[in-house]
Amino acid sequence: MRNILFDLDGTLTDSSEGIVRCLQYALEKLSLECPTPAELHAHIGPPVRNALGLIMKTDDDDLIEEALRLYRVRFSETGIYENRVYEGIPETLSALSASSRRLFVATSKPLVFTERILNHFQLTDYFDAIFGSELSGKLDNKVELIRHVLSSTALAPDETLMIGDRMYDIIGARENGCLSIGVTYGFGSEEELRGAGANLICKSPLEIAEHFSAE
Repeated sequence: MRNILFDLDGTLTDSSEGIVRCLQYALEKLSLECPTPAELHAHIGPPVRNALGLIMKTDDDDLIEEALRLYRVRFSETGIYENRVYEGIPETLSALSASSRRLFVATSKPLVFTERILNHFQLTDYFDAIFGSELSGKLDNKVELIRHVLSSTALAPDETLMIGDRMYDIIGARENGCLSIGVTYGFGSEEELRGAGANLICKSPLEIAEHFSAE
């Protein structure tokens, strides 16, 4: 497989601390009941805008947008760095880069935040290009995002593979004719990933490297 797309949250970095704390901040500022950290953790993966609607049990767009604004107030200054790179990711990216494969990031997180995170952790140089959503929500659907990546880079779907930790990554790959690897060290379960149709399951970043070294 020549081209590899990586999700960010739950695949390259463990962003759970920052995301949960920013969700708590937004809900507290709105004087709304806040679920437990474990309950909030279960909402990591889909776009934050969607997660907030589910957490607050509302389809009130104005309320969701205000909660998102508050979330981003804290995230842009503090939450963005309450984050860590998964053990083995730098080594895996280095090995894949050395094998002449092309690496890309494809995340529903806004591109402006994604670039800051990758720069902060010195991961940017491993990737040919970085793709994320816009602050407006455009391209935060993984099917649309991967379609955009393929069209922007002229990558062949049958030579492109998506690696991610949630069903959205797997479905996005499948709907665009790409293979996928589901990783269980992130925020999704093996059951979720297999149910979505992942072609392979890896339990650690080093398993990803081992898979490609055996090709």
